[in-house]
Amino acid sequence: MTHIDAGAGLDPVHPVAPPTTGPAGLTRAQVAERVARGEVNDVPVRSSRSLGEIVRANVFTRFNAIIGVLWVVTLFVAPIQDSLFGFVILANTGIGIVQEWRAKKTLDSLAVIGEARPTVRRDGRAVQVPTSGIVLGDLVEIGPGDKIVVDGVCAEADGLEVDESLLTGEADPVVKHPGEQVMSGSFVVAGGGAFQATKVGREAYAAQLAEEASRFTLVHSELRSGISTILKYVTWMMVPAALGLIVTQLVVKSNDFKGSVARTIGGIIPMVPEGLVLLTSVAFAIGVIRLGRKQCLVQELPAIEGLARVDTVCLDKTGTLTEGGMDVTGLKPLNGADEGRVREVLAALGASDPRPNASLKAIIDAYPDGHGAGRRPVSTLPFSSARKYSGAAFEEGDGKVTGWLLGAPDVLLAPDDPALAETGRLNEQGLRVLLLARAARDLDGPDPARGARPVALVVLEQRLRPDAAETLRYFADQDVQAKVISGDNAVSVAAVAHKLGLTGRAVDARRLPADPADLAKAVDRATVFGRVTPQQKREMVGALQSEGRIVAMTGDGVNDVLALKDADIGVSMGSGSEATRAVAQIVLLNNSFATLPSVVAEGRRVIGNITRVATLFLVKTVYSVLLALLVVCWQVEYPFLPRHLTLLSTLTIGVPAFFLALAPNKERARPHFVRRVMRYSVPGGLLAGVATFVTYLLARHHYTGAGALSAETSAATLTLFLISMWVLAIIARPYTWWRLALVAAMGVAFLFVLTVPWLQDFFALRLVGNTMPWTAVGVAVVAAAALELVWRWVGRRFPV
Repeated sequence: MTHIDAGAGLDPVHPVAPPTTGPAGLTRAQVAERVARGEVNDVPVRSSRSLGEIVRANVFTRFNAIIGVLWVVTLFVAPIQDSLFGFVILANTGIGIVQEWRAKKTLDSLAVIGEARPTVRRDGRAVQVPTSGIVLGDLVEIGPGDKIVVDGVCAEADGLEVDESLLTGEADPVVKHPGEQVMSGSFVVAGGGAFQATKVGREAYAAQLAEEASRFTLVHSELRSGISTILKYVTWMMVPAALGLIVTQLVVKSNDFKGSVARTIGGIIPMVPEGLVLLTSVAFAIGVIRLGRKQCLVQELPAIEGLARVDTVCLDKTGTLTEGGMDVTGLKPLNGADEGRVREVLAALGASDPRPNASLKAIIDAYPDGHGAGRRPVSTLPFSSARKYSGAAFEEGDGKVTGWLLGAPDVLLAPDDPALAETGRLNEQGLRVLLLARAARDLDGPDPARGARPVALVVLEQRLRPDAAETLRYFADQDVQAKVISGDNAVSVAAVAHKLGLTGRAVDARRLPADPADLAKAVDRATVFGRVTPQQKREMVGALQSEGRIVAMTGDGVNDVLALKDADIGVSMGSGSEATRAVAQIVLLNNSFATLPSVVAEGRRVIGNITRVATLFLVKTVYSVLLALLVVCWQVEYPFLPRHLTLLSTLTIGVPAFFLALAPNKERARPHFVRRVMRYSVPGGLLAGVATFVTYLLARHHYTGAGALSAETSAATLTLFLISMWVLAIIARPYTWWRLALVAAMGVAFLFVLTVPWLQDFFALRLVGNTMPWTAVGVAVVAAAALELVWRWVGRRFPV
């Protein structure tokens, strides 16, 4: 293949066709001249945040600012042991940046694989260039499914119909003629042609608006919005508790300044659930990387979560349950038609369409152009998903012009036509049937199918995807309903679905009610829908959503675009049209429907695990706020230094949460994230805080002398550690060998701190005597038993 240089600053272009007979387009010299002037479509379309945005998002957060200030203060007033929390935050932030940067590189590399390459005409040849390689004045060729990427003026049109619904909201396609404007963000639904680019780059304001409107609708993330809500409440709790703690430690107790500051900071730091946001970002980022290895492009991170919450999947048959290709398995002439003549007409119809769909490609393979005896069309009617047929008119040897139509038999024929009986029998076998009919009216008229005379039935066999049946079984096992929504005959689609193990009622969409409420009931009752128009697909998705369903829509054709955009999650095949890839949140670059279970599983892993670790973090926040308030009310020294809570947070939250957040988890995603987390965090935090403070007060009565405060802190730390370990043990359920090992390892690590002399000195932890340590253990055991009972009662009393 010859590579032609597009000019300075542009990627190489690749010839895809021989020289054309129409306008030659720009020359190499003209392209180079426009590149030099900067008249290039250089508006960046990124699949992810830039490195600078990633760094800013991970570094400049509200809680990092709070912790950063406290860290600087601690470095001046306390030993390095009390500043460990700052180094932990630096490490956490670094991990977050690295993981999101890895996810960005994965996204960007996949986006390049799936990127559309428009066809432009240069030096009389059709060549493919990157979207950013289009220059002002380029002649861009377009066909069915192509997205119009820059503004322009139509230069050629062959039955060109453009859908501008993503810009105007109008669902009806617009017929375009030479000289009329075409807008970026719209897409071709039928016919073909070419347009001259009049606005590129940052001057194409319509392109920027279209990118916002049609790239993808932002997925709602209950996880992220829930965490934002929790953090807002945490901030409200922190402010009064921290102020009271500062006043108590610095003014009321009259302790030495540095010690008071250290204990004040020790009380404020654990209130901040700083690792929760980090782990959420890391879990999403690693999910993107894992899915990227399976050639799944996630265009929005929360889409992983969204698909895990889906309870209804709407499937387009062609390209999803079946492979794109088909084979002609039979030809049945009707009404005495000559089979040789039928073959010639079919060959001519195939040759007349420069961008054939899958059905016509099968006919072209079966009846090459040679059968058509060189017929060239006088006029053509491109295929449209809305009308379900295409056509062309040819001049015969005697000078007469005859029109032919090829499409759905039940659309082209009257309901009582005897040919429909034979069509029905074939459809019941899962075969696809097209009707060749002689047109009785002008193809350019308002209803070219009226009065058409049937000539032959073309029988096509669809190739089932080998992995489709297993994928449908997976969704059935996960209580996710599958709805097959297709433009094909309902009986044929139902037969294909039955072969794949999907049973249920089949409905012809032309008989569906128009009322939204009735439509919702009808869609809910049935499983397979045939003869569905693109607008009906959109309405059916909306009807399911009105019933409270979370809907995913899969598809690869231009007729799926509107439904993909309106669905909660849009999933496009990588081989699908440019328009479907543009509006989908997830693109399966390997064109494998079997990848979807992996996406669902990844989303469930993220949601289930983040719910687990969020409980760990928020239990700490609740008991920290409670301890601060109790210290203020009793007007005593805060029991902990920052080093103590850094140690506890690391062993009972930080390290375990990292492993738990990335572990396998097949639990079905459930709604009400905030309610589910808080109903356990609040009672858990309250019990931990009360038990720890009880031990601290008992220790204050027990110990006297110079080292009393250190001994009191050690006893309180032991109680808090044991209760936190019990919270971790509950969160880690159901147990596996590695989870038991994780909990045990954290316990052994704390035991080392209590028994190794230099660790005792480093963390200022030394258990004094036997009475108080065993009292601390006893209080922790009582609190753990109470926690177990309370959490079980909460689970029954406040189910979600």
